[in-house]
Amino acid sequence: SLFPPSLFLYIKKKHHPINFPPPPRVALPVPSLQLNCYPPAIMTGNEIRQAFLAFFEQREHRVVTSAPLVPERDPTLMFTNAGMVPFKRLFLGEETRDYTRATTSQKCMRVSGKHNDLENVGRTPRHHTFFEMLGNFSFGDYFKAEAIAYGWEFLTNTMGISPEQLVVSIFREDDEAFAIWHDQQGVPEERIFRLDEKENFWQMGDTGPCGPCSEIHLICGPVCDAPKCDPSCECGRYLEIWNLVFMQFDQAEDGTRTALPKPSIDTGMGLERLAMVMQGVKSNYDTDLFQPIIQHAAKISGHGYGDNDDHDVSLRVIADHVRACTFLIGDGVLPSNEGRGYVLRRVLRRAARHGVLLGVEEPFLCEIASTVVKEMGGSYPELVERLPFIQDTLRREEERFLKTLSRGLQLLDDEIKSLRRDKRSHLSGEIVFKLYDTFGFPIDLTEDILRGEELAYDRPAFDACMREQAERARAAWKGSGDATSAEVYNPIASRSKTRFVGYEDLEAKSKIVALIRGGKEVTDVAEGDRVEIAVEVTPFYAESGGQVGDSGWMEGESGKVEIEDTQSPIDGIRVHVGRVVLGMLRAGEEVALQVDPETRSATIRNHSGTHLFHWALRKVLGPQVTQAGSLVSPERLRFDFTYDDPLTTDQIEEIENLVNRRILENAPATVQEKGYQEAVESGAIAIFEEKYGDRVRVVSFGDFSTELCGGTHTRSTGDIGAFRVIHQTAVGSGVRRIEARTGLGVLEYARNETHLLNEAAGLLGTANADLPERIRKMLKREKELEKELEKTRAAMRRGGSQDPLQNAREIGGMRVVASEVGDANPKELRALVDELKQRIGSGVIFLACRNEDKVSLAMGVTKDLIDRFQAGALIKEIAGIVDGSGGGRPDFAQAGGSDASRLEEAMEKFVALVEASA
Repeated sequence: SLFPPSLFLYIKKKHHPINFPPPPRVALPVPSLQLNCYPPAIMTGNEIRQAFLAFFEQREHRVVTSAPLVPERDPTLMFTNAGMVPFKRLFLGEETRDYTRATTSQKCMRVSGKHNDLENVGRTPRHHTFFEMLGNFSFGDYFKAEAIAYGWEFLTNTMGISPEQLVVSIFREDDEAFAIWHDQQGVPEERIFRLDEKENFWQMGDTGPCGPCSEIHLICGPVCDAPKCDPSCECGRYLEIWNLVFMQFDQAEDGTRTALPKPSIDTGMGLERLAMVMQGVKSNYDTDLFQPIIQHAAKISGHGYGDNDDHDVSLRVIADHVRACTFLIGDGVLPSNEGRGYVLRRVLRRAARHGVLLGVEEPFLCEIASTVVKEMGGSYPELVERLPFIQDTLRREEERFLKTLSRGLQLLDDEIKSLRRDKRSHLSGEIVFKLYDTFGFPIDLTEDILRGEELAYDRPAFDACMREQAERARAAWKGSGDATSAEVYNPIASRSKTRFVGYEDLEAKSKIVALIRGGKEVTDVAEGDRVEIAVEVTPFYAESGGQVGDSGWMEGESGKVEIEDTQSPIDGIRVHVGRVVLGMLRAGEEVALQVDPETRSATIRNHSGTHLFHWALRKVLGPQVTQAGSLVSPERLRFDFTYDDPLTTDQIEEIENLVNRRILENAPATVQEKGYQEAVESGAIAIFEEKYGDRVRVVSFGDFSTELCGGTHTRSTGDIGAFRVIHQTAVGSGVRRIEARTGLGVLEYARNETHLLNEAAGLLGTANADLPERIRKMLKREKELEKELEKTRAAMRRGGSQDPLQNAREIGGMRVVASEVGDANPKELRALVDELKQRIGSGVIFLACRNEDKVSLAMGVTKDLIDRFQAGALIKEIAGIVDGSGGGRPDFAQAGGSDASRLEEAMEKFVALVEASA
C-alpha cells in the first residue's frame, strides 16, 4: 500500500472508528421499461450506433467522424458538449462544406458550467460526464417535416418502439410542428403537448440562431397525482429520448426575431439513454455500454455489483469516469493544474478516490481503461493505437494522487491535533480548501473525518476560496480559437476558396482574391505596407500540423511582395503574410507566386526527419510513447512525446543510428488518400493535436513509417541527408522534448561544436583529445582548494575572535552558544555546528551568517539534551522572525531568512526559549 498504516485507518472502513455516511441518494421513480412492442432482438450499444448512422446514410446524409472532445477554434467552450458543436460555424454561415446533410455519433463531455453533472454521476440512472450524442443535421436543406418524419420512422420502425408508448412536445406557438405531428405522422392530439420556451425553445446564445424544438418522449410510468402531468413534470412518467431543433430565426439584441434565409435542423439523442430503452433496463449503467466496465472494476475491488448500495455508487462512478479519462487522454488532454487538464485530473482523482473507498490500495484505473478500449475501440479505432499511452498516463497520475492523498491525510491529522492542543473546535476553511484543491479531498470526506472527531470547519471561508478559484480559472481560460477572425475572413471564403498546389509545384500564377491591411479588407496596397493576401491558387504551404508556413515572393505587373509566412485562419482560405517591397498591388490582378526553394527544402527534410525520428523513438522506447506536439521549421525540428525519464546517451545514439540507416537506404515516400477509419485501421499513426476530416492524407516511408499528415515531404529518405539530436529537455509532467537537425543543419551543428572544442582547447593550452583529462584535473584541484579554504576558515574561527565558543554562556547547567559568524555558507555552518557539538560536550548551539539582506541559520543540540530541546522545532519558531522558514532533525536543523536586520532579535528569542525550558 502507498498509505502509511496509521493514515489508511481514515479511509479503510473496516478499521475506521467513524461510520461513513451513505452518499446522498436521489429518489427517482424509474419503473421497469416494458415496451409494448417486439424488436427483432435486444440491440447492443454498438448495434444501435451503427443502425442510427446507417439509417441516415441511406437518406443521403454524410456520416461524419466524431470531432475531438477539444473543440477547434471555439473560445466559448472547454469541451465538445453537444453533437452540433462541430457544426457551429456551418450553422452560423462562417464556413461551407461539400454536403448539406450530416449524421454523427459525437463524443461529448459535460463537467462544467450549466452542464456540471459531476456530483450526480453514479447516484442517478442517467447522469454522466462522457457520453455519445447521436444526431442528424440539415444545413439549409430539409426542415421540420423531414426531420419529424425521420425521427418517428427511426424510433418506431428501425428501433421497433410502439407508437402508443411515445408522446411528443412542441413549442406552444409552433402550429406548423403540431400539424406535421398530427396530420402527417398521425399522432393523436392528446399525445402532443405544447410547452413554453423553457422546455421547447432553443437558442445558441443571447443573439444569433434560435428556434422552437420538438422532443420525443417515452411513456415509462403511471400517471401522477399532479393537476397537470406532461413531459415537463418531474414525476418520472415521461423519459425524453430525442430533441429535434428547428433553427429558423435570428435573434437580435433587442429580442426581435427574423426568419433565417436557410432554416436548418439540429437533433440530439443520447446513445446511453436509447440503449437503456432498447435493452429494457432501469439505468444507463445496466446497459452493455457500462456493464463490462463495472464488472471489471467489481472484480478488481472484490465487491459484487448489486451487493451494496454504497459500493454500487463507487463502481458506477469509476465506470463513468474511466470512460471519460480514456477518451480525454485519447484526444490529447493531459492532467495539469488548469483548464482542460485540471478537469481531467479532477475526474481521474474522483475515480481513484472511489477505488480507495472500495479498498483498492494500488493504481487500477489503467486496467479498467483496457476494457473501455475493448468495448469501444471498434467505433473509435484511435483508442486502440493510443491505449499504451492512455494506460501509462492513468497509472502515473493515479500513483501521484495516492501519494498526495497520503500527505493530505497527514496534514488533516496534524491540523486535528493542533485543534485539540489549542482547544479549538473549528478547522479553518482555507485548510479544507487546500485539502480539496491540492490533495483532491472531496468535501464530504473531510466533513466525515471531522464529524467523527466531533469537530466542524469554517464553511463560509471555504466557499470564499472556491469562488476565488472559479475567478482565477475564468481569468486563466484562454479558449481554443480566435472568435474575431470570422469577421475578416468569412466574407473572403464565401467568395472564393484557395486551391493548394504546393505538393507538386513551387510556382503558380493566380488572381488576388483579397488584400487585408490593418485587419481590414482594402482594394490596393503600396510599397512599405504590411499585408495579408488571399489568392485563388497557391503553392505556399500554410502553417499546420507543426510545419511552419512557407516564405517566398509574389509579383504582379506593378509591384512585388516578400512573403514572410503563410497561414490558414479559417477553413478554405490561405493568406500570404508579408510586406510590399516594390510598387503596388490591387485586388483582382494576376500575380506570379514563388515559394523560396531553399527554405522549403530545408523544411521538408526536417519534416520527413520527424517521421523517421517518431518511428525510431517508438522502436527504442516502446509503442506507449506518443507524440504530444511538434514544430518543423527550416532550421530545426522539435518533437514532444510522452515519457517520464530523460533519454540516455545510449538511447539517443541508437535512435540516431536507426534514422541514419533508413536515410542511407533511400526508402521511397508514398502518399495516399484514404478514409480516416480505413487509414487508422491499416496502422497509420494519428497525431493528438491534429484535426482530421473524413478523407486523410497518409504518408509512408518504405514499409516502416506510416502517419496521417498533410505536410510536405521529401521524395525518399535519402533526401533527408543526415539526422542528429542536438538537445533534450522536460516540458511538463510526463512530457519530454527533443530538438534535432537534418541535412546541412547537421553539418552546421558539427562545425559549431568543433569550433567550441578548438576554442576551449586553446584556452587551456592542450589538444582537443586531451580536454577531458585536463578538465578532470582542474576540477579535482578546485575541490582540493575549496577544502583547504574551509579548513583555514575553521581554524581562524577556533583560534581567533570568530570562535563562537568565546560567546558561550551557562544556562541551567548547560552551555548555550548564540553567535553570528562571518563569511560562511550553509554547508560550512553545518560543519561548524557539528564541530562545536563535539567541543562543547553538552549544550545547544545557534549560529547565523549574513549574506547581504539574507541570513542563513543553523542549530544543533547535543544528544543528551534532545529530550528537552528539538532543533527542528526551535528553528521553526526563530526563522519566522527573519521572514524565513526551515526545519530538520531533533539534533540538527537549518533555515534561511530574507530579513537580516532582525537577526539580533532572533538571537534574543533563541536565548529566551532556552531559558524558559532550562
